[in-house]
Amino acid sequence: MYKYFLKRLFDIIFSFLGLLLCFVPFLILALAIKIDSKGPVFFTQKRIGKNKRIFKIHKFRTMRIDTPHDMPTHLLQDPDAYITRVGGFLRKMSLDELPQVWDIFIGKMSIIGPRPALWNQEDLVAARDEYKDKRGRTVNDIRPGLTGWAQINGRDELEIPEKAKLDGYYLQHLSFGLDVRCFFRTFTHVLTRKGVVEGGTGAIRKGEEKEENKPEENGKD
Repeated sequence: MYKYFLKRLFDIIFSFLGLLLCFVPFLILALAIKIDSKGPVFFTQKRIGKNKRIFKIHKFRTMRIDTPHDMPTHLLQDPDAYITRVGGFLRKMSLDELPQVWDIFIGKMSIIGPRPALWNQEDLVAARDEYKDKRGRTVNDIRPGLTGWAQINGRDELEIPEKAKLDGYYLQHLSFGLDVRCFFRTFTHVLTRKGVVEGGTGAIRKGEEKEENKPEENGKD
């Protein structure tokens, strides 16, 4: 009952309430974005949704308008050079994701679920196809979420196989209790910025490998 009916009903109710409550904050953030830099308030990007259908996700724009479009932040040569001043704050507090409340309301997303992969993240999509529930649905067959099990268990720190495994766990254990747990733990992670790394998937491990491969400096121990 929850998986196939109540979950979507809750998404509609709470996203509608979210749109009402966020109306004034949306206006304030929109004004701040327009004052800070040239360009539109919102940013859209192609993502993979339920049943691998492409949809456009909505975010507040946090980068300059000359930033290459549809390119993951971690693939940019110098991501910080493209992020605006207001954008840095929005990313830090995860406020840039708020417009996705609209995507939830119209049925493209859910409040809780695997984060939607970029349209060209074939490795993540393939890894998610390996995990199925009792009805044969894969991770790619359910609505992506604003937050999810992987987001409260590592976020940017996770490598693709680890992220897919956590998404698979969510699919196989999807329940009202698990969604409530994800929802409330998300606030803790946002406030502490736990697992957030400006550099994308597996960024911490990549950084550690980079340090390990540095040539040793000459000198005495």
